[in-house]
Amino acid sequence: MAKLHFYNTHSRKLEEFVPINPKEVTLYTCGPTVYFDAHIGNLKIYVEWDLLTRSLKYLGYGVKRVMNTTDVGQMTSDADLGEDKMMKALKREKEKGKEITGQEIADMYTELFLHDADSLNIERPTVISPATKHIPEMIALIKMLEEKGFAYKTEHAVYFDVSKFPKYFEFSGQKLDDKNAGVRDEVVVDPDKRNPADFRMWQLDQESVMMWDSPWGKGFPGWHIECSAMAMKYLGDTIDIHTGGIDHITIHHPNEIAQSEAATGKPLAHYWLHGEFLKVNNKKMSKSAGTFYVLKDIIDKGFDPLDFRYFALQAHYRFPQNFTWESLEGARSARQLINEQAAILLTLTHEKTLPDVSGHELKERFAAFLADDLNSPGALSVMWEVVKRKELPNEVRLALLFDFDQVLGLRLEKTDTIYTEFSKDEIAEINELLNDRENAKKAKDWSKADELRDRLTEKKVRVIDTSAGPVPLLL
Repeated sequence: MAKLHFYNTHSRKLEEFVPINPKEVTLYTCGPTVYFDAHIGNLKIYVEWDLLTRSLKYLGYGVKRVMNTTDVGQMTSDADLGEDKMMKALKREKEKGKEITGQEIADMYTELFLHDADSLNIERPTVISPATKHIPEMIALIKMLEEKGFAYKTEHAVYFDVSKFPKYFEFSGQKLDDKNAGVRDEVVVDPDKRNPADFRMWQLDQESVMMWDSPWGKGFPGWHIECSAMAMKYLGDTIDIHTGGIDHITIHHPNEIAQSEAATGKPLAHYWLHGEFLKVNNKKMSKSAGTFYVLKDIIDKGFDPLDFRYFALQAHYRFPQNFTWESLEGARSARQLINEQAAILLTLTHEKTLPDVSGHELKERFAAFLADDLNSPGALSVMWEVVKRKELPNEVRLALLFDFDQVLGLRLEKTDTIYTEFSKDEIAEINELLNDRENAKKAKDWSKADELRDRLTEKKVRVIDTSAGPVPLLL
């Protein structure tokens, strides 16, 4: 198969993937902040990293993937003091009449996120690591950085001193002048900060829903320290691949790199992959504009979650994608056509052994697209070629579709047919009606053929006429 290449955000170029250990590629994904429902832009990113995980496995690698959940009270991307999103969530839930704790909110939205991920057929990571379960590891890492001279304490917080880490701006490409202390009105400026870019690792002197004792006083961790601590705990000092959204390039990931590499003296990750944003109607998602959609909104409009998965796969992860209800309708139509073809092939090849398609030229082309920086639109095009290549044996076509679906995750093997829904006696009756309909058509007895079609419809069966003969499918 083709050699795997990724566009590495760190180097700004396409690079051949050379893992530390091919038997177990180490992969860290920045996970959700669990104070509200994940919107479809968030979910699109996780579909893309599911594609990454599945592609690695398809191409012969073992994978150990870790994903955090940010369930710590202070969930803001600002480097300084800002809005406590968990406190905001707690207030929102109490206004609904719910008596609930911050941890219960985090647990509730974690379960909702995982339910959405399951609905989208996103494989669960090897390890899901809630931040609140790893406070000792974060404190230990901050202490190590303090002992090495990379951290200092003020009245408000324990900060990482970026002036002690010369490579700090290398990842983002920013300069010190690009970092402003007062990002938003609600951000509180700490007058004792040494540099505008210094970021908090442990927050002091601010009330939060969840707080812990530490060597510096009662407080809670900053957003960035959790990922460094958990990646090191589960994956070691250096990992193969680190993923996130493009919004992580300027703040979160440079801060992670600074913490981890200052502590270990080793690269945090060899390959950095970042997914682009999803727009709605060519604009940023907005609650005020009514375009802040969650998966439930899609389901409530009659779509299957896998329609959204197919939609997400239509765009390369590094390119912006625009969501409209019309584009989702197009994705649904395409997915339904593929499902119909799978149902036809499953029916025609019932009880037949599917061949090994290793080395097949279409499989090689499919793998080549995946190896080219996860080119999912190209991979989908090969799936469609299988659908159109009617000259191929049905068993080969079905084997290829199932093979590709290991990566695309459209659940084709679970496609329902008459063999999954009806008893043997019912199937025999359906086949008898099909034969009678064919005989009526040959005799040009169209009224009889229509009558038999209606009887099949009453049994929730529709007929697709193919070159191999009529195929009964479920309505």
